[in-house]
Amino acid sequence: MDIALFSPASLFAADGDFSDGETTETSQSFVERNHQFPGFELQIREFGFHQLNANLLWPGTFAFANWLLQHRHLIQRRRCLEIGSGTGALAIFLKKEFNLDITTSDYNDQEIEDNIVHNCIANEIIPSLPHIKHTWGDEFPISEPDWDLIIASDILLYVKQYPNLIKSLTFLLKTYKPTNAASPTECKLNGADTELPRPVFLMSWRRRIGKDDESLFFTGCEEAGLQVKHLGNRVYCIKLREKATSEE
Repeated sequence: MDIALFSPASLFAADGDFSDGETTETSQSFVERNHQFPGFELQIREFGFHQLNANLLWPGTFAFANWLLQHRHLIQRRRCLEIGSGTGALAIFLKKEFNLDITTSDYNDQEIEDNIVHNCIANEIIPSLPHIKHTWGDEFPISEPDWDLIIASDILLYVKQYPNLIKSLTFLLKTYKPTNAASPTECKLNGADTELPRPVFLMSWRRRIGKDDESLFFTGCEEAGLQVKHLGNRVYCIKLREKATSEE
């Protein structure tokens, strides 16, 4: 018999979390939670514990989902890669809401991929979303990536991983294989006139860490030839600097 549990996600409700906190235990290893995303509910299986911290949904997932809903023109007709997908909840939401062409990605860990497949099926995403197993800093398994939009939420927890994350991001942005579509070069956010480059990394960061630690990531991006722009509401647009683009 399923046992109702207290959801730690409910602790984040005051910080923009849309979760209703309803949980049921399905085994010793997993917990099923019903999370309220904008417009509908998703049933997400989360690890009770995962050594790679891919176990829970964090506040940035819900806040970013709501922000993207308000700026839907940013992602329409984009080919998207989510890094640090964890449970796959954000990607599943975007697939159901926008029918977005989206691929999930996380550590080279079979348990994470299997759990994302489970969550896809539980929320009627069949076939399940494509998935890339990639540990930041390692060689990327695709030599010519064609995702023009890379997204992530709440992935800056481990400061020691910043150099590896930046290395992977730089590869994805520099080796992007463009289509014939015209692309803006700046990150602009002016209502309906919002424009984003191709390719671009769009990141929501809601968890609280020290400002010095947070600045290490953004400084590292700048030193790697990337340009960071805050679009508001703790959503950041990161792209190649034009000089770095011209040198490729």
